[in-house]
Amino acid sequence: MLDKNKEKLEEVRERTVEILEDLTISQKLALQALETCDAKSFEQVKVPLKSIGKKVADIDNLILTIFALYTPEARDLREMVAFLKITSSLQRIATNEKNYIKNMAICNPDSDDDIKRIIKESLHINRCTVRALEYTIEMVKETEDMDRLKELNAKIDVEYSKTDDIYAMVEKDVLQVMHNNHVMNDENVNILKYIRKNLKIIDRLEDISARLMFARLGGKL
Repeated sequence: MLDKNKEKLEEVRERTVEILEDLTISQKLALQALETCDAKSFEQVKVPLKSIGKKVADIDNLILTIFALYTPEARDLREMVAFLKITSSLQRIATNEKNYIKNMAICNPDSDDDIKRIIKESLHINRCTVRALEYTIEMVKETEDMDRLKELNAKIDVEYSKTDDIYAMVEKDVLQVMHNNHVMNDENVNILKYIRKNLKIIDRLEDISARLMFARLGGKL
């Protein structure tokens, strides 16, 4: 029974990694589409996100089956509880990504030069998010080396802190553009709103990281 429990738990980890890899691919595609302001590329961003809802539901059902049939204890129980909450965060990340790329389609070859420049400055946030996603994948896989786990958690915190600084600079730039033009431009205001939506992705990755730390080391969830 113990071996079966471990086997099912490993399956939960593998399926979670699969979703995180889909999210990473989508984020990289979004980065490429926005670097070139290519409206046609925006549709490709959605492809890795299409099956995430089903994959999340499958993980939840698997966890409930483990609870019902194998009664995990101690660390395994903590991990199952953590993953039930992690899947919710993964679903929200996918939703945030869809909304973000839909709204950022404002970027196209005919866009104002200031708009293009501001969007490109904001892409440093996307790069931080990609790195945070890659660290999160490694955290899910790392079940033995707790020092490495703590290191990865710290790296995600660093990427999260960077995004705050990047957003502050982008916001300052947008306000300066509006000041120079002597007009409150709705397009610029909306760009800030869309970039804030993108910030929520790395925010949820921080939540996932904290839950993984709880799963492996205990403490408060």
